[in-house]
Amino acid sequence: MSPSTDAGQHLLTNPYGNMPAALSHIAAITIVIPTPARPLIVIMEALLIPDAMSSTPTPRQILATLLPPLRLAAGYANHIQTKIAAQPAKAGPNQFSMALTDADLSVQTFVEVALLGTFPDIRFYGEEFEQSYNTKYFRAIDLGPAGDYLVTLDPIDGTLFYMDGFTNYQIILTVLNADGFEAVLAVSPAEDQYFYALRGQGTRVGHLAQALEDCEPLSLPSSQTVFLGTRMAPLKAQLSDLYPVINVSEDYSAEQQIPNVNGVLKGQLGGVILAAGKFIDGAALAFLAQEAGCIVTDHQVQPLPRLDECENYAWPGVAIATSPTMHHDLLQALEGFQIAPV
Repeated sequence: MSPSTDAGQHLLTNPYGNMPAALSHIAAITIVIPTPARPLIVIMEALLIPDAMSSTPTPRQILATLLPPLRLAAGYANHIQTKIAAQPAKAGPNQFSMALTDADLSVQTFVEVALLGTFPDIRFYGEEFEQSYNTKYFRAIDLGPAGDYLVTLDPIDGTLFYMDGFTNYQIILTVLNADGFEAVLAVSPAEDQYFYALRGQGTRVGHLAQALEDCEPLSLPSSQTVFLGTRMAPLKAQLSDLYPVINVSEDYSAEQQIPNVNGVLKGQLGGVILAAGKFIDGAALAFLAQEAGCIVTDHQVQPLPRLDECENYAWPGVAIATSPTMHHDLLQALEGFQIAPV
């Protein structure tokens, strides 16, 4: 159906792209104000969502349903970045984990409302769960048995980068199963871009306005730069003869943007070593990298464990590399290395 200028004509549209099957209802109505040259047109923008009570949603349905709210959250985060108000710092081992802003709390609340209104029985763990008004309304915040998915959210990954006005922050949503990641969606608001992957189906990238099915397979550009996460600084001396190395603990600057872990998806990094991979951020990005073709292991060259075998919502140390040669060099540097306690 095409738009009409006849008075009273209704147009049903879906600006969010193709949505999953089993769609149920209209969530918004937009009224276009009439002008002398244009009679009243009522446009019903149908945010059609699955009937959450009919069956357990698939990981793809979860991503497709939450992508429109995440677009709005991205617009919000991008708009207020220059005006952002910091919240009192959280408890944490370093300046990166302690940073907290209004955007972290607001984005999490927005996604929580969307989840509770769509999939009210789903498990959900948000980074700011201790300060959220909605945590008590979710059935659980931990991993369940196989097939009982846990959705997690890092509302602003890279909060310190965000506070300093840089573009390399993101919103990360995951769908976790007992044995591993089912899906990850990472939105880069300031770069009008998002990455997503479903288990075993590769990583795709697209602009925020694009539907999931319109995104392109991610082809990783080549880079020789290695990124060392917090507590990995001593490895810089061993790797600097082979590669340019960014040690976030020492090289971070509020004046000059450096790549974040998500730089491995953008061709800015060829390797990453993390002391631990939190499910909500570092591990989620490792899953996207692996689905894109990277080599991802623990620090002992072993496959990463099942999620239900991990503690504190985190994988043990993670090594990511875009090539076998770099992965070998990263693991050689890690031989005998003892990570300092938190």
